[in-house]
Amino acid sequence: MKREIFTIILCCLSVFASGQKEVYLQKNNILYYQDYNQKPNALISARCKLDVYYPKSSTKFSTLIWFHGGGLTAGNKEIPAELKDKGICVVSVGYRLSPEVTAPGYIEDAAAAVAWAFRNIEKLGGDTSRIFLSGHSAGAYLASMITLDKSWLDKHKIDANRIAGLISLSGQAITHFTIRKEKGLAATKVVVDELAPLYFVRADAPPILLITGDRELELLGRYEENAYLMRMMTIAGHRKTRLMELQGYGHDMTKPSFPLLLKEIDRIVLSKNIGAR
Repeated sequence: MKREIFTIILCCLSVFASGQKEVYLQKNNILYYQDYNQKPNALISARCKLDVYYPKSSTKFSTLIWFHGGGLTAGNKEIPAELKDKGICVVSVGYRLSPEVTAPGYIEDAAAAVAWAFRNIEKLGGDTSRIFLSGHSAGAYLASMITLDKSWLDKHKIDANRIAGLISLSGQAITHFTIRKEKGLAATKVVVDELAPLYFVRADAPPILLITGDRELELLGRYEENAYLMRMMTIAGHRKTRLMELQGYGHDMTKPSFPLLLKEIDRIVLSKNIGAR
């Protein structure tokens, strides 16, 4: 009888434990340049910080590095509410903005933040084989540059092909309009140079999901830029680039994109046979 009661208690405790909600922790304002040979200054100290939101009890979790939008001239690091409590870690990155810096300063910041994640995320329980890059608009541009142009992470002795996947939300594929403005060029002047993701199409890149708003509602040419990037990646031999167009949504298309982003993380993780998020 005592053994039966003990068994019932254990079962109840097991059910209670399995029904408990995962606890998440957040570490804020981590200076990601502290490990690198970058001279500190007031702007770096103010802008080059990241926040980490991660599941306390999980191990080998996926990590999403999120770059905010704002045209490379505005915005602050943020952890979107739609990405919280989803079983993943979110690293939200702040970076220097134009005109305080010009290209490629903000790209250098993005690379340093990604390198920080590769060097530190295991300490929190994460898996470096499951680090994904994403962002909206200017943030997606930065994530795309770091993924496709391997030279930025090479400076940190990290192979960009270790990135598990890129999910770009309405990012620029040509040279960003703020960079063109810094050069005195009009927004309608199309430039594809070493500061354009399109310049670095390659067959061996990580999986890429490009999501844009409706081509008739997006910022000028944004859907077409991404469609051309997808086409050129395919021609170059990359078989893992996909494009989604969200009908009825303009440039502010993050909310309907987040479920697709999370689904893409699961799809890639499962395809690698390393378990779901």
